Amino acid sequence: MSEVTLWGIHAGQSVDVASLFRKKKLIAIGWSNLGNLKVLTSTRDAFKEAVAQAYPEYKPGAIPVNAGTLYKFVHEMSVGELVIYPSRIDRMVNIGRVEGEYRYDPSVNAVHPHIRTVKWLKSLPRTKFSQGALHEIGSAITLFQVRNFADEFLAALRDEAPASEVEEDETVRIVVEDIDQTTQDFILKTLSRELKGRPFEDFVAQLLNQMGYRTRVSPEGPDAGVDIIAHRDELGFEPPIIKVQVKSTEGNIGDPVVSALYGKVEQNEYGLLVTLGNFTNQAKNFARSKSNLRLIDGEELVKLILDHYDKFDARYKALLPLKRVYVPGTLSKQE
Repeated sequence: MSEVTLWGIHAGQSVDVASLFRKKKLIAIGWSNLGNLKVLTSTRDAFKEAVAQAYPEYKPGAIPVNAGTLYKFVHEMSVGELVIYPSRIDRMVNIGRVEGEYRYDPSVNAVHPHIRTVKWLKSLPRTKFSQGALHEIGSAITLFQVRNFADEFLAALRDEAPASEVEEDETVRIVVEDIDQTTQDFILKTLSRELKGRPFEDFVAQLLNQMGYRTRVSPEGPDAGVDIIAHRDELGFEPPIIKVQVKSTEGNIGDPVVSALYGKVEQNEYGLLVTLGNFTNQAKNFARSKSNLRLIDGEELVKLILDHYDKFDARYKALLPLKRVYVPGTLSKQE
């Protein structure tokens, strides 16, 4: 791992800003309402307070993120360090060296007045880098440190053979796994935050509907351990009848909860327990011993949601705004 500090920076999709970076030989960030950042005390708390005052519309969680970006640009980035700027306009990866200290100059660009001069050393097409390296500099954050694939960018700067010229790009699998994990985290976090208790029961009922089941959600109040009754026929008389219990918690569900649900299941019925979290090994072992009992944890729930997402009601699509994308697949090699 290289000891050289590499920064990644984004300029958005504006042609003007992208041109500003290359033609003026600089990097710049926004937050123009703040004025000269040099007048602020050099602490993260001071930057947070300034951001909160200048942008009262920001949500509390956004304030430390934005303040951190500004603080790093002013106080952590140093002259002599390297910066990587992936340009979306021409799909080039630009590598440069920071040559100037921070300065505030709205005359250069009123929207992006916080500036550092840079000497651009090399511009290379994106195809020269591994998928993992491209994924790292594709961060959603405006300013960030490049760590995992720093050596690859330094090798490119030295005109050494790029990683993409190897027979197979092993980083593709890492990128796909990261995308999958990010999507799973987003779905589970949103459901946990927005659909506690009864609303989560309604959501699971909606999912079962899209899977071809008719559902009846238990009325508000005590439900005797059964939140949803699912069945195939319109009246709910024909087997199989599925008794569903739903847990909107993110922790582990143990054997007592699973056993209690199974105690409500008759011989010709099925039990289903759905949770945002996980199940203990004891709970899983108990379920394996019962042919009419099924457990769905958070990871499997996400897979079912993705499988049936297109058929969800508009309200749930608004809650979970997802976009279908294609990612590289990997084929197993034949021996």
